[in-house]
Amino acid sequence: MTPGAPRRGGGGSGRPTGGAGRGGPAKGGSGQSRGAGRPRREKGGSGTTKPSQPTKAPQWPRKPFVDVHDPEGTRLQKMLAAAGVGSRRVCEQLIADGRVEVDGQVVRELGVRINPGQVVHVDGVRVQLDESRVYLAFNKPLGVVTSMNDELGRIDIGDYVANRKERLFHVGRLDADTEGLLLLTNDGELAHRLQHPRYGVLKTYLAQIPGPVPRDLGKRLRQGIELEDGMVAVDSFKVVDSQPGKALVEVVLHEGRKHIVRRMLAEVGHPVLSLVRTQVGPIRLGDTKSGRWRALTASEVGALYKAADL
Repeated sequence: MTPGAPRRGGGGSGRPTGGAGRGGPAKGGSGQSRGAGRPRREKGGSGTTKPSQPTKAPQWPRKPFVDVHDPEGTRLQKMLAAAGVGSRRVCEQLIADGRVEVDGQVVRELGVRINPGQVVHVDGVRVQLDESRVYLAFNKPLGVVTSMNDELGRIDIGDYVANRKERLFHVGRLDADTEGLLLLTNDGELAHRLQHPRYGVLKTYLAQIPGPVPRDLGKRLRQGIELEDGMVAVDSFKVVDSQPGKALVEVVLHEGRKHIVRRMLAEVGHPVLSLVRTQVGPIRLGDTKSGRWRALTASEVGALYKAADL
């Protein structure tokens, strides 16, 4: 070997031969110092963890335990059954499986008692336990004013629920010339969130407009239209039906500004001929007849809470 030539592998010719790998002793070589070829530990470094040493799992902050038991309350499974979650036996199994949370705490014991003011979730969906809360889906007819007590004496929503003892209020508004789904409730927090743009609860409308509809109309509406009170964009738009001279389109958006659908479509040259709201969040109008209302099911109420991030 030429003096001063670099030594690969600590000896030999620099090429691994036989079973020697890179950094191993050359075949037949005996002059390599013990430990040659091992990576040097840098000063100040922490080195490497040996394979035999398990790495320490990161310590995440534990959720503080909250005692949700109310000795004066009602058994959890009974409350769940009364709220329409399922039979008492089914509710007991849900608890045993760890699928029920009370005030953010997973409950697995069947003896836990709670009160209606506590917040309960099953599989992440909130369950309303307060029997005084009312949730109605109302199909508002044409010409009816969105008010519970119209000052001018016009026919309003209050006339259709006059026999109910609860003090109800409407979630959002529909103008007199628009018909369709309007939610009524006495749950103020939920109503506020369903109307607030921050939570992005979608509303779906069917609008009849003059045709034909240009191919790029949906794209224009999704990109945004400049109105006198600012930009507005739909979340979804599609043509449902088209006939000579008119078309039926579906408009989905989370905006709640006054006459927003009518103003948008008028701005793009297709003024609304008729307008029906068919859905609010997960709640559909379905086959509810005009001027009639129906109580929401427990699962529908839970879906509304989820849509409102409650």
